[in-house]
Amino acid sequence: MGCDWQSAKGTIGGTVAENIRDGLSGEAQSLSCAEQHEGTRGKHMKRIATLLVSAIAAALLSPPPAAAHSPQQPPHQTYGEGDLALESGESIKDFSISYVTHGKLNEKKSNAILMVTAISGNHHRIDFMIGPGKALDTDKYFIVCTDAIANGLTTSPSNSKAQPRMQFPKFTIRDMVQSQYRLMKEKLGIDHVVAVVGPSMGGMQVLQWGVSHPDYMDALVAMVPLAKTPAWTVLVLESSRKAIMLDPAWKDGNYEAPPEKGIRLWRDILSFMSARTPDMYAAQFKNGMDILPWLEQQETSLLKAFDANDWIYQTWAYERHDLGTTPGFNGDTLKALGSIKAKTLVLTGTKDLLNPEFEPVEAAKAIAGAKVVTISPGTVTGHAAAGGAIPADVDFLNRETSVFLDIVTDGGKKLN
Repeated sequence: MGCDWQSAKGTIGGTVAENIRDGLSGEAQSLSCAEQHEGTRGKHMKRIATLLVSAIAAALLSPPPAAAHSPQQPPHQTYGEGDLALESGESIKDFSISYVTHGKLNEKKSNAILMVTAISGNHHRIDFMIGPGKALDTDKYFIVCTDAIANGLTTSPSNSKAQPRMQFPKFTIRDMVQSQYRLMKEKLGIDHVVAVVGPSMGGMQVLQWGVSHPDYMDALVAMVPLAKTPAWTVLVLESSRKAIMLDPAWKDGNYEAPPEKGIRLWRDILSFMSARTPDMYAAQFKNGMDILPWLEQQETSLLKAFDANDWIYQTWAYERHDLGTTPGFNGDTLKALGSIKAKTLVLTGTKDLLNPEFEPVEAAKAIAGAKVVTISPGTVTGHAAAGGAIPADVDFLNRETSVFLDIVTDGGKKLN
């Protein structure tokens, strides 16, 4: 017979109790049912709840991972690909992909890892996993970190001279992958990689890599991904897009200054609602109204962080994504997933309100031998679990990915 969590619930209180009931790791789960009804149980659980609240609150108050270059970081590079042909039949003129590299490519070119970024992210997106002793260990691997189409660094509506603003053609996740493939093959001369790694929209690109180029990699690491964008996620993205496009200051994309009202609402919908969880806010704010001044501060800090038109274009690619529409699969998403040959690790976020957790869990069932892991379930941080701001999640991602890649490379032997 299972343990009665109702009796323990009152000793913890509120939403945090649900966090612990649904996903608490470590010593809390090791307690027997008998111990749960003893006096020590309450003290024990209170201590764990306190630690969890402190960790989440500290993370929410911390700045996000670095988004801009510092002099100590690898030099920023670009590769001009000429006109990039899109699967729509259009092309992005004078296309240039932005990237950085970490570590050293070995003589056999057998130690490369490709990192692909999230929506509105850049090549710094998973810096928390890159470096000596981390999952993407620069003492072992040569890591290529790319910028996606329309992220403001790679050719985008905001920086294109030939097709500025809303003159820019629509593109797909597969077009992003093709631009990265050309970089890896044409510029860097890399014919095979150890792994393709990425979070969120990056996770979607990871799976697309596995379908479009199944023999190009040994492994895939997809964090909070989607194989096919569901109605819920389309709704979230459409709402964030309307927030911008209905702001008169947007001016059909021809704004002189950022459309501030629209951007604030976009950030509320995406960054502060869909990418986080109620559990996180319950841990941070004892009084619900205290969130309002914090929210305004966060909105203001992000006003110029990403161009509004760039966001609109990336959301169009995000919401139309379906692995099944890859040529040769006739719209069959499961068949496309089943074509993946690489060893696959799928990492999900508990209560993900942007890319619902059950979506990648179900998708992974169609990939032979795929491993599905919930990111540090006790934190209940949803989509933000792959964001790099929460220490428990960062440690978990580094540990799980490192172990997975160690298995893939046979302890590094396959790199030599």
